[in-house]
Amino acid sequence: MRILWILPYSPWPATSGGKTRQFHLLRSLAARGHRITLLLHDKHPVSLTDRQVLEAFVEHLIILPRRPLRSVKTLVAALFAPYPLLASVNGLSGALQDTFKQLLNEHWDVVQIEHSYSFQPYEDALARRSQPFVLTEHNVESALGAATYDRLPGWSLPFIRYDQWRYTRWERRVMRQATQVVAVTDSDAQTLAKIAGKPVSVVVNGVDCDHFAAARPDPSTRRVLFLGNYEYAPNVDAIEWALDEILPKVWARCPDARLSVCGFGMPASWRERWQDPRIEWQGFVPNLLNLQSSCSVFLAPLRHGGGSKLKVLEALAAGLPLASTEQGVSGLDLVEGLDYLGGQTAAALADAVVRLLQSPDAAAPMGEAGRAYVRRAHDWSVAASQLETVYAALSPLNQKERACV
Repeated sequence: MRILWILPYSPWPATSGGKTRQFHLLRSLAARGHRITLLLHDKHPVSLTDRQVLEAFVEHLIILPRRPLRSVKTLVAALFAPYPLLASVNGLSGALQDTFKQLLNEHWDVVQIEHSYSFQPYEDALARRSQPFVLTEHNVESALGAATYDRLPGWSLPFIRYDQWRYTRWERRVMRQATQVVAVTDSDAQTLAKIAGKPVSVVVNGVDCDHFAAARPDPSTRRVLFLGNYEYAPNVDAIEWALDEILPKVWARCPDARLSVCGFGMPASWRERWQDPRIEWQGFVPNLLNLQSSCSVFLAPLRHGGGSKLKVLEALAAGLPLASTEQGVSGLDLVEGLDYLGGQTAAALADAVVRLLQSPDAAAPMGEAGRAYVRRAHDWSVAASQLETVYAALSPLNQKERACV
């Protein structure tokens, strides 16, 4: 198939779960013979080296820069446009609209758009040409704002309510136009189906299981790992909760335990805020295998978010025993007590971490059970096959058959 794939960021380097998903799905589809044109609207410059990584498997790469967040256009749109803030930030680009219109002069078997908040520049051209398209949502965006909005000052509450109302309307508007909506978990699919007014397919998040099979967690290190992209508010909330409330309870019972904090976009101020020498501030780690093999437990203290978490899937694929909230394992068919230890409070999560650290003979089989589950249900080959099934339903013959039913 000839595919036009549209993203509001570059999928490489894979500094977040969403980028990791995009990179591996694109690469898997290309390896299966699909011809992909990748259109990026990115707030960061894409280096020559990163371009070359993408150009190795896409047929055509187009990159347009996004205007600064604090531009006059974005600020005015945030107050007066009918679009929610995220849609204004990622849209209202004449250059992007013009480029997309030109691309639609060509024949595409599939037009794939990621995230409802990126849709605004494409709406008019898609409607005028009656172009079918697939929309993938990694989360239920209208329900995701708590971790972000909670950080805004109290006086901004009227704007918060207004923007939440705008996103709910926008989400419905976009999904009603999509030929096919794709979610990453069954629970998200059920919610999105009500918004879209039609069935929603599932394409799971995945893992390169063969790659992570080389990881060998080490219970003797007493190192607890947390990983995240800190431009994403739910990860910021998770690590702040962990350091303020969970780890002090762990250290009261396991004073030699260490916490390794890794990921992209780590604020420099955190080193000053939490100065305990048992905290290891590692930042972005391109290759996780050595890090995972030097850790004993993975902690996922997530209280907000949606979809399924790539960091959790990667930890499971590496055989790391997992301590997690329900949100941390959302969308995964894991059994608490067999595949991981759970907790919804700081005390319960601290107890889960301590139990995993102090009982390695029980923790190791739990880690291997998680590894087996991921290989069975979440290898990238599984996700790519699911997406190909969605694409097959877009063929003119299948669309005609559905219209006759």
